Amino acid sequence: MRTMKRSVLSLIIAIIALLSMSAQDGIRPRGDVNCDWEVNIADFNLLIDNILNETKYHAFYTYALDLNEDKEINIADINVLIDGIMGVELAPMPSYSGTLPVLYINTEGTRNIDSKEEYVHADWWLDNKGLEGYESLGSKENPLGMLIRGRGNYTWSHVDKKSFRVKLDKKQPLMGMKKNRHFCLLAGDYWTNPVGFELSRRIGLAYTPAQAPVEVVLNGQYIGLYFITEKIRVEKDRVNVSEQINGEEDADMVTGGWLIEIDGHPEENQFIVWEGNGNLLGVVYHSPDSLSTAQRDYLYNLIPQTDRAVYDSINCGAWEKYIDIDTLACFYIVNEVADDIESFTGSLFLHKHRGDSTKLLFGPVWDFGCSFGRPLQEEPCFLYENTDKMYTPHWLLKMVESLDFQEAVRRHWEEFYPSLETMEAYIDSVVARITSAYEADMARWPNVDPWWASIVLKSEYYYKPHLRDKIKFLNDQWGNNSE
Repeated sequence: MRTMKRSVLSLIIAIIALLSMSAQDGIRPRGDVNCDWEVNIADFNLLIDNILNETKYHAFYTYALDLNEDKEINIADINVLIDGIMGVELAPMPSYSGTLPVLYINTEGTRNIDSKEEYVHADWWLDNKGLEGYESLGSKENPLGMLIRGRGNYTWSHVDKKSFRVKLDKKQPLMGMKKNRHFCLLAGDYWTNPVGFELSRRIGLAYTPAQAPVEVVLNGQYIGLYFITEKIRVEKDRVNVSEQINGEEDADMVTGGWLIEIDGHPEENQFIVWEGNGNLLGVVYHSPDSLSTAQRDYLYNLIPQTDRAVYDSINCGAWEKYIDIDTLACFYIVNEVADDIESFTGSLFLHKHRGDSTKLLFGPVWDFGCSFGRPLQEEPCFLYENTDKMYTPHWLLKMVESLDFQEAVRRHWEEFYPSLETMEAYIDSVVARITSAYEADMARWPNVDPWWASIVLKSEYYYKPHLRDKIKFLNDQWGNNSE
């Protein structure tokens, strides 16, 4: 029965005079389900195969198959495709706004990017769309090469719109950033990450990842507004510590060049420490990422020693032997202003220079996805006063007891506070830059942020009032007029 049904449909299609529907501006036409940039018999065959195989709708991976936009893949989609062949004008595929440069990515064999471990080869080019201040790189006729794979934890497994990690074949100055091969394409946090990163720059942390908004077309489908972001890694222009080679055995060399991350999600290159409060502390070593016995012994001793010092019941400042108090204070202030309840639970980066006497430095900042989340009707509070057990901060509850730390926070706040006067102007500039692209993104991903269709309204009536409240609260606690 299925074979007969398929044969009849194919016969009908073959009789119809097929009209070639070429893509415009790099966007595949609706009905081009096999990504050959035309609507033809092959699309019908592939669509029928998927219907017979009961392929499920997915807003990222099988979006092109859902021609009637009912979030199902069924016989109704075939009817729409036949209508289009017969001359009925089909709704256009979602497209970019044209107000930002567009990054085009075509994977080898139009493969899906469905793994966080396996890279896919791809061609790419960046079109500035005639916008001043941006440099085009490569072209459709002369594309450049990259490797690309998925990234993220919760967002990768629970959110339809995916984020990616890319390795360019050659160093390139993407969107005016310093030449490099290693970048991330971050799918969300259109407001919170730019604001959090700007706070980090203003307080003077040694390195803050640069990022810039672009619109992305993947295999001919518009996939929305993204932020190209520098990947955190040990390099002169990023985390500037002496790089430690994999497998180093020299006892002096293994004391520095470390880039590690505290994160609760299971990761490669991770080990677990029982924190002094009974919680699990997941430690990911990013650089080096393949350890010798000497490296393993050093790191596996350093973190437990630091943890024991944090929870020293006699000397509440014992941890200052292992942790740099100034970078901690600056990192803490930034995340307090951003109200980022996840900042001391995950994506918490630390690095260390070489030498027995050097200390763990906090930063760079990363991932403000859980910031500015407090309901406006609730009074502001400190991060360590948060009662959500899911976001119990590592170490912070003990470190704030230190009088030296409290003094460092007040000192850095006094220097930092005047720079906050222009934060709202900075926020307005970010919103103005991405508003049209945000609206195009919402048309492509209508369920990503259903409560706030306008980033302008969201900024004015939620984020900026939240920021004002938190700054006032902190200045009342730490400012010159506080007790």
